[in-house]
Amino acid sequence: MRWSKLFIPTLREIPAEAEVVSHQLLLRAGYVRQLAAGVYNYLLLAQRSLKKIEQIVREEMNAIGGQEFFLAALNPAEVWQESGRWELMGENLFRLKDRFGRDLALAMTHEEIMTSIARGELRSYKQLPQIWYQIQTKFRDEPRPKSGILRTRQFLMKDAYTFDLDAEGLDTAYKLHYGAYCKIFDRCGLKYTVVEAHSGAMGGSQSNEFMVASEAGEDLVVRCTNCDYAANLEKAVSKASAPGAADPEGDLTPEEFHTPGQKTIADLAKFTQLPESSQMKSLVMVADGAPVLVMLRGDHQLSETKLNETLGVTELRAAHAQEIVEWFGASAGSLGPLGLKKKMRVLADLALQGRRNLIAGANRDDYHFRHVTPGEDFEPEYFDLRQVAAGDTCPKCGAALEMFKAIEVGHIFKLGYKYSESMGLRVLGEDGREITPIMGSYGIGIDRILACAVELYHDKDGMALPPQIAPFQAVITPVNYAESLQREAADLLYAECAQAGIDAVLDDRDERPGVKFKDADLIGIPYRITIGKKLSQGKVEFLERRTRTSEEVLLAGAIPHLKKKLWMPLL
Repeated sequence: MRWSKLFIPTLREIPAEAEVVSHQLLLRAGYVRQLAAGVYNYLLLAQRSLKKIEQIVREEMNAIGGQEFFLAALNPAEVWQESGRWELMGENLFRLKDRFGRDLALAMTHEEIMTSIARGELRSYKQLPQIWYQIQTKFRDEPRPKSGILRTRQFLMKDAYTFDLDAEGLDTAYKLHYGAYCKIFDRCGLKYTVVEAHSGAMGGSQSNEFMVASEAGEDLVVRCTNCDYAANLEKAVSKASAPGAADPEGDLTPEEFHTPGQKTIADLAKFTQLPESSQMKSLVMVADGAPVLVMLRGDHQLSETKLNETLGVTELRAAHAQEIVEWFGASAGSLGPLGLKKKMRVLADLALQGRRNLIAGANRDDYHFRHVTPGEDFEPEYFDLRQVAAGDTCPKCGAALEMFKAIEVGHIFKLGYKYSESMGLRVLGEDGREITPIMGSYGIGIDRILACAVELYHDKDGMALPPQIAPFQAVITPVNYAESLQREAADLLYAECAQAGIDAVLDDRDERPGVKFKDADLIGIPYRITIGKKLSQGKVEFLERRTRTSEEVLLAGAIPHLKKKLWMPLL
């Protein structure tokens, strides 16, 4: 392609609305333009990069036996109602009505539709296993779209679904996708971490996320500094750090004392001159309409995800102020597990197990108990309920844990029987009896891969994209294309690139060299061959965008040198 014929609307200034680096650079480089909140138009450069990413995904999915579909984005409500997700997805699901008043949705994922196809077509165990996938636009009514194309209302996604006869078959399918995803992200040039994750509204017994470390990320990842343990903060477990002070010794009796105005753990720590780890935090939750008292160490935070998984409920929320007063006879800040007015489950985090003589609320405003011992003064059910905190250590090897922000680019799930059971998918087994197939679901954010590459590889001048997904692998830049010798050399190199299968652009614009260089740097073309004053000596300049290394090469050897660079593995 010739740059003079292309639509590449670059900007010199950072747009005021741009937040994270990828948002800023994709706007400045003319890849995208915003249409509405969370809705973007992808222009030429973005489309070229996204198509290359799609092709990498397609090749690796086909390599594991995937069969590509293209499903309807407009779905009848009935299919989502069968699985129970019409209600569960709430306002995240775009809903509309047709002219006859029938409810419809814009699909944010396609478990239901794939299962309905399988239900109508699969009859025998001989037809299993199946791997079906698609690359398609998805929709989510995101309440707070932000960070450019990282969190949008319309996005590109590869979603795959597997159907197997049994858990062993699902294990095989899961491993196949795990391996394919590693190859995909490696080929796209991403640095990523695979973590244990929470399945959320997708359901299922196991899931892993593929995370790219970035300050633009909204997820927190916990990773061991020594072994391979890594998990999303929602799912992470750890060995708690030691309490800030030793517990008082002895078999002491709970003793009420006056704590006027001391409502928070921090207030109590200051008032009692004891660390927050010597206090017990009392949280009142409502699980499917029933109150639950959750006890934590004062310096720990509740993981609602872990609590929800522990309780196995559909709806979980914090109790309202009036409910707390009705059930406990006191306001929040003075609550505890002793002398409960209302019968309810009492759950305690494992970090409280074995602790003695702690401080807890007395269920009387402005009063607390000292010397409260879990397991003696009250009998809780113990579970891992807390979020991992700074200072915790690895549950596998005991080494220090680190925590960092990350962007999710892929997520794989063992769905189990959630959809096949609820939607009545059955096949005949070898013995003639009906079998319910077991399912898996596997997603990749196509546009997120592009955004992550920008977040990982950029500098003050723009992007430095991996060659596999850059809109062009190389740019041929004559300093003055109007000069006959430079034009002849540039046209020759461009033709050699085409013959060698190298995706190059020829910058034939009537612009100053500095403008051409800045634009090539901004849009992230990995390699630049500059034809200038050294042409009289048969030489051109070869520049590697990411490292900024420059070298002189012979004109005749420029394309072989470029081919060698493109075939080298990414660092």
